[in-house]
Amino acid sequence: MLATTTAALCAAAFAAGTIDAIAGGGGLITVPALLAAGLPTHIALGTNKGQSTFGSLSALANYARAGALDRARAPLSFAGGFLGSLCGAALVLVVPPAALRPVVLVLLVGVAAALAFRPDLGTRPGTPLSPRRAAILALLIATAVGAYDGFFGPGTGTFLIMAYVTWMHDALTRASANAKVVNFASNLAALAIFTHRGVVRWDVALPMAAAQFLGGALGARIAIRSGARLVRVVVLCVVSALALKLASDLAAR
Repeated sequence: MLATTTAALCAAAFAAGTIDAIAGGGGLITVPALLAAGLPTHIALGTNKGQSTFGSLSALANYARAGALDRARAPLSFAGGFLGSLCGAALVLVVPPAALRPVVLVLLVGVAAALAFRPDLGTRPGTPLSPRRAAILALLIATAVGAYDGFFGPGTGTFLIMAYVTWMHDALTRASANAKVVNFASNLAALAIFTHRGVVRWDVALPMAAAQFLGGALGARIAIRSGARLVRVVVLCVVSALALKLASDLAAR
């Protein structure tokens, strides 16, 4: 691959890592970039996981270092995200993922409406849950969204953030931090599958991974310093972009 193409992909990966660390949705940048670089669809998807895993790891590490992560529920969230992603990937063999597009589009519109019309959503933490209830909810959310990520994928980070804000009473910045646990676990599971199938172009993924790592660190630090207001704006932008992309895909069918 040409050095100029690799440089452009690294720039896309850096931007995607930054945005993904704040609100999810980095794949909106990197997958089209990989396709535009001439990679076949299955190779582009595999290579995307090869590089995005490093971005989610970097964001997770920076959120943890800043104390924004709920360490008590992180192990359950990781296990649920990893196993859920494996199960979701297995479902692809049974049900066509495209069948989910209309449902996901409706959910994304709902998320956008909630963010637009409830400006106080996630601006401060709610009433803490009991440890038992928090553990059960963390496992259920991680498993369900991890399975969705393994099966279909668009909006995974956004759905995690909204689930944590709505059901676990996290503030938006904390929800974004906790979402990275599941994101990383799910990416790791998907990467293992794609690597086993031999569809990861590591010569492309590794330079992008370095850029993703830097972007993930920057995005996490921006989210921590700027707080819920910035996270809310970026999540709304990502949700709107995802909804437009899915609507365009449906219209083109």
